[in-house]
Amino acid sequence: MQDEISPDAPTNKPTDQPVNKISSEKPMEESQSVTEETRPDDIIQDLKGQLQKKEAEASDARDQVLRVRAETENFKKRLQKEKSDLAMFANEKLIKHLLPIYENLDRALATPDVSLQTLKEGVQMIFKQFTAFLEKEQVETIVALGEKFDPSRHEALKQIESETHEDNIVVEEYSKGYLLHGRVLLPARVVISKKPAVEIEESCESDEEDPLEPV
Repeated sequence: MQDEISPDAPTNKPTDQPVNKISSEKPMEESQSVTEETRPDDIIQDLKGQLQKKEAEASDARDQVLRVRAETENFKKRLQKEKSDLAMFANEKLIKHLLPIYENLDRALATPDVSLQTLKEGVQMIFKQFTAFLEKEQVETIVALGEKFDPSRHEALKQIESETHEDNIVVEEYSKGYLLHGRVLLPARVVISKKPAVEIEESCESDEEDPLEPV
């Protein structure tokens, strides 16, 4: 006779827990699969954003280059114009100072019945005016006559024999030299001296006659 099983007695039937466990794991797997499927799209969107940012930066850099190039071209044109104006009007100040002297000379020549004395006085007045202009512009004459020849300030046109001067002394002055602010503007054109050939020969003979003392 088989034992009766009480309804309240425990049974060995398997529980539903494994089924519930399996069902609970399915949503997680689905979530992971969804994340894995959407990840490439996120990367693409991120790359697109970076690309747009780089394109914007490249566009700004290109605009800056174009602006710098335009400014450089404008600067070159302005510099060229200033250089041209400087070359054209470099003597403006000089001409302004010379014009009154020119007008005085013109008036002196235009005066009727000019005597030699009045003409001389007019020329002297113009000469003084011109001298004052040169002094104002720091123009000085180069001292040459009687000085030792200086190739940086004198231009030797010829050399002549002189018994009263040493070698390379300025004995004549064809035209004056001038300094501008201490720098040579125009060298003096001069004639320099040299010893006569006779004196040179006598000097050589006297040197030969003097015997050398034995050492």
